[in-house]
Amino acid sequence: MRSSDAQQKTDAFHRLHAGPDPLVLVNAWDAASARIVERAGAMAIGTTSAGMAWSLGYADGERMPVSELIAACERICRVTGVPVSVDIEQGYGDSTQAVGDVASALIGMGAAGINIEDGTRPGTRELAAPEVMCERIAAIRKLDARFFINARTDVYFVPWNDPVARFEEALRRAQLYAAAGADGIFVPGMSNLEEIERLSGALSLPVNVYAGYAGAPSADGLARAGARRISLGCGPLQSALGLVDRIAKEAFEHGRFGTMGEGMLSVGEINGLFAATA
Repeated sequence: MRSSDAQQKTDAFHRLHAGPDPLVLVNAWDAASARIVERAGAMAIGTTSAGMAWSLGYADGERMPVSELIAACERICRVTGVPVSVDIEQGYGDSTQAVGDVASALIGMGAAGINIEDGTRPGTRELAAPEVMCERIAAIRKLDARFFINARTDVYFVPWNDPVARFEEALRRAQLYAAAGADGIFVPGMSNLEEIERLSGALSLPVNVYAGYAGAPSADGLARAGARRISLGCGPLQSALGLVDRIAKEAFEHGRFGTMGEGMLSVGEINGLFAATA
């Protein structure tokens, strides 16, 4: 049984996809980044699977043990007061039952939703069959009627010779996932505003786009194209690690520490992020 607080957060998460402005997710990878993002004004927190894996010493691609995923998400849910959506990649399980167990654990800790992807067949660049994703979505939907399932298709991450066929396949899969019980559709790699507008116009579910790269369209431009959710994914951590790289090189190569001092938070500010959860 979900707590009343968790139910309220899940309902709020649904409303955030209904406008008037798109939901912007500056994705977090641990408790500290989640609190920083929340303090900056986030209405919800989305996790980044790649960022979470990197921060725990694993490569992206479900190489992180599911127990570490769950533990990291528990910490994020414990310290935040806004809805949390967890990226579970293809589900961290070889069976629908195993994927359902992961979703059940997240529901139990109060998460408002997940992001789940169809991905590719192991060891190939071929898309996984959409029927597998549909089965997993349907099973998760049975666990909780309101748990927000954001269904991602990786159509734009595999080679295509025909851009028209690529778009049509993304739309076909989106429609299948919607019929299986998804609440939102995510097509990372689709960056053309005209395509985003066509996809948004063809679907009744909110469309999520990825903007975690240099030169991404503005939130206003994506909103005009019909996007209802904008995710930065692993982009914020990539940027943060780039800063650490510059700090380290400045220290080792020049014996200076100025970059580190620019904009750093005080110890008191950081401790204050967790004062209410101590």
